[in-house]
Amino acid sequence: MITPESTPHEIHILVLAAGGSSRFGSPKQLVRFHGRPLLHAAVTHAVEAAGNAVTVVLGANAAELAPLLRHTPASIAINRDWSAGLASSIRTGLARLPGTADAALIMLADQPFVTSEDLRRLIATARRNPDSIVAALYDGTAGVPAIFPRANFRELSELRGDQGARALLRRHSTGILRLPMPDASIDIDTPEDLLRLEG
Repeated sequence: MITPESTPHEIHILVLAAGGSSRFGSPKQLVRFHGRPLLHAAVTHAVEAAGNAVTVVLGANAAELAPLLRHTPASIAINRDWSAGLASSIRTGLARLPGTADAALIMLADQPFVTSEDLRRLIATARRNPDSIVAALYDGTAGVPAIFPRANFRELSELRGDQGARALLRRHSTGILRLPMPDASIDIDTPEDLLRLEG
């Protein structure tokens, strides 16, 4: 397993996977894509990029999803308020970060083409620029996966409803470092999305 390089700048990954998959009709985190459940693939990539500095936020269907993570070093945080929207999962994840975390990389479990190498590129850029937000660039805009320095944790924790990290990226648009990551534009929200990607 590839471990993060030794550095005083500690970046912790939060994998947000608490949603109810209402548009998909069943827990999409369990859906197999290229032979692996989406959640397992996302967490594997996170662990390859950050070692055990990974927390997975579960909510809806947590009892079904947790066994997928049994053999990974990732920690699990349960968002009991998951129905309040994505912002509640960000708050749950931030609350579980160790006090030594200098930054948080926020990623979703339903972007199947985001690789561990993509995450490593973000992390390497953030370590060279520890005071900057570093985000993926796709579809002409900055989005997740994205890394936020500790200085932004309070703003992240103040997000409400279904506002994800993108709301903060818009607010800080002039100071963001953007890494081209076109494959991050692809996510799976519906069965039709899955069929199209597998076709």
